[in-house]
Amino acid sequence: MDKTQAYMQNLKMEEVPWGRLDTAYGRAGDFPEYFKTIWAMTDLSSVKSASSEILSNIEHQSTLWHSTPFAMIFLVRIFEHAIPQTTENECADFIVDALLEFFEVIADCINDYDGMDHDDPLPDFSDLLQEDYLGAELCDEDDEEEEDSFERFEESDYDVFYSFWYYSHQALLLCKPLLSKLENTPFQEKAEELNEMIPQA
Repeated sequence: MDKTQAYMQNLKMEEVPWGRLDTAYGRAGDFPEYFKTIWAMTDLSSVKSASSEILSNIEHQSTLWHSTPFAMIFLVRIFEHAIPQTTENECADFIVDALLEFFEVIADCINDYDGMDHDDPLPDFSDLLQEDYLGAELCDEDDEEEEDSFERFEESDYDVFYSFWYYSHQALLLCKPLLSKLENTPFQEKAEELNEMIPQA
């Protein structure tokens, strides 16, 4: 296991300063509650709502955000948690289906970006949490107007931008071995398609 894999495997939700990570529409401060709701898989309406809040915020028009690679770690964990329960839990069935589709979107974003010229990523996944790269804590609604990471960083920080894609890719790779568990299920075709789409490390 390399350093990146170890980091992703051991990262705890409370170690991520969600409220200082940009999304397409603000900050990710509410993500821990959404993750908990999805993980519980007890109410389909709540699971759908929480899933929509996360998925619509970490990808927008093929753009990934500072929160995306960290959210991907926990989405893959949820995916793994839901797979064995799809036949008995409608929430799990919804989650697996929704994440298979969403992971395809992320794979497309990664493939598109990798086809362009880009800088090298930051050396370590955890480098994305360096103080210089984090937004200020949001205290009230007026703070929502604070510039996002694409406005805040300097041109010299292109390695940070590419890291959003690079480390999202590393997190997405964690789901590849899980796809074989969907053989002989209604999700097999989607799983095979996703497996083909995810670029190699």
